[in-house]
Amino acid sequence: MRSRGPLVCLLATLTACDLEKSSPINDLVIVGGRVIDPDSRTDSVRNVGITGGTITALTTSSLVGRDTIDAAGLAVVPGFIDLHAHGQDEENRPYQAMDGVTSALELEAGTSNVDEWYAVREGRSLINYGVSVGHARVRMAVMRDPGPSSPTGDGAHQLASNQEIGEIRRGIERGLERGGIGVGFGLQYTPAASRWEVLEAFRAAAHHSAPTFVHLRYVADQEPHSAVLALGEVLSAAAITGAPLHVLHVLSTAQRGTARLAQMIMEARERSIDVTTEVFPYTAGMTRLESALFDPGWRELFEMDYSDLEWTTTGERLTGATFDGYRRQGGWVILHYPVLTEDMLEQTLRAPFVFVSSDGRLHDGRGHPRGAGSFARLIGRYVRERKALRSEVFSIGVEISERR
Repeated sequence: MRSRGPLVCLLATLTACDLEKSSPINDLVIVGGRVIDPDSRTDSVRNVGITGGTITALTTSSLVGRDTIDAAGLAVVPGFIDLHAHGQDEENRPYQAMDGVTSALELEAGTSNVDEWYAVREGRSLINYGVSVGHARVRMAVMRDPGPSSPTGDGAHQLASNQEIGEIRRGIERGLERGGIGVGFGLQYTPAASRWEVLEAFRAAAHHSAPTFVHLRYVADQEPHSAVLALGEVLSAAAITGAPLHVLHVLSTAQRGTARLAQMIMEARERSIDVTTEVFPYTAGMTRLESALFDPGWRELFEMDYSDLEWTTTGERLTGATFDGYRRQGGWVILHYPVLTEDMLEQTLRAPFVFVSSDGRLHDGRGHPRGAGSFARLIGRYVRERKALRSEVFSIGVEISERR
């Protein structure tokens, strides 16, 4: 095991941060790293001893190990939990591990068949994994949508009947009973899903004391279909049903309206609604080109043009002609959002209710860099270099208060 970046990830459970004793010979010793553990408030250069997969020593004294890692100049931290990771296969696991991730969870898209999803990965993963029941995936099965991953037919564009809504709810409940660890929603990918259908899915989550993970229905701040309205939809569903709510990638969703959504989340939390959100530490995103996100009007909505889209297979920027061709083919594109800035990202990162997730995946070694470097980038760029996370002041909240 060798370091490949600005952090070394402990692939063992951090159970004894104040241990000063060790066995005579440890299985593994990590020497001279800056040990950072928020739970115990440890932040100092220490030597770490690991035996039997458990941390047995954390000390400034010398340690002896069968294997040794020289971590001088590096950060040694507990493994990161990535709540939003689409790379759920053997190609992606080594990249996730090298990025310091020890648990990568698919909680947005999820699956319609929890048993099958777990069976495919059992005994074959370098790190921990987990999956939600995907509302969109269950809806695709009920509506017989042909899309390979995102809905492209009736799953996206057909209003569900009362009978179909009942089938969708029962499908979600079956998945939760079989070990789904929440309910994932991609509401922008299922624009025909009614508010009542969404509420029924939230009721299913609440009935099983399961959290919800939501890609909002609308983006940006253009009324009448703004991200403010979209957040209001799921905040009300959480308040009505009691299901915990996690809003996915708030910055790329709200864009110029991020401060408004942050204020809404803060106010909801003050009223005891269990709601959090997340960002990925980049100002560009990635999604499927054939999805409903690129239905007519997308350029005005995102304030983007064809040249802001990058086809991941070749790295080329799109034109009107290549957009049409690749959309018929289907595949992944990186979205270079013109309106997002580093300052907006840093302000959002400072919020105490904001998690960092990758939203990443790689295929044949290609894709968005967030699939391989989100957490190393968080520590290296935003903590060490830009010091964006040193202040406990939530800048967006301060700006909102000053404008009142």
